[in-house]
Amino acid sequence: MSQNKEVKSKGTVVYDDSIVQNIVEIAVKSVEGVVLPVLKKGKTTKDYIKVVSDKSGINVSVSVAIKYGYTVPDVAYNIQHGIRQNVELMTRYKISKIDVLINDVVFEEKQPQAEA
Repeated sequence: MSQNKEVKSKGTVVYDDSIVQNIVEIAVKSVEGVVLPVLKKGKTTKDYIKVVSDKSGINVSVSVAIKYGYTVPDVAYNIQHGIRQNVELMTRYKISKIDVLINDVVFEEKQPQAEA
């Protein structure tokens, strides 16, 4: 009869901050009411998503706008919750701090009325 042995890996798995940043971006995009900045030539997501890792965990800072009609505290909470859930699930890193800066409110443009 054969025995199933659990093989334990020795070593560590390290994720580059840019991978964590991409996970954060996906999490932020999935929050309803969020408007991400339109990136101009030469700009990257690093301009509105900052990820810094240290001994206590990962610190994330996100700067976004929200659509008019959404509650700022609710959107900020949903961003924080989504980031924490996705990063910790996908990387097993611990998030120590998530700062959310809501820097603008975007009003939807009214659609022109069709003439009868």
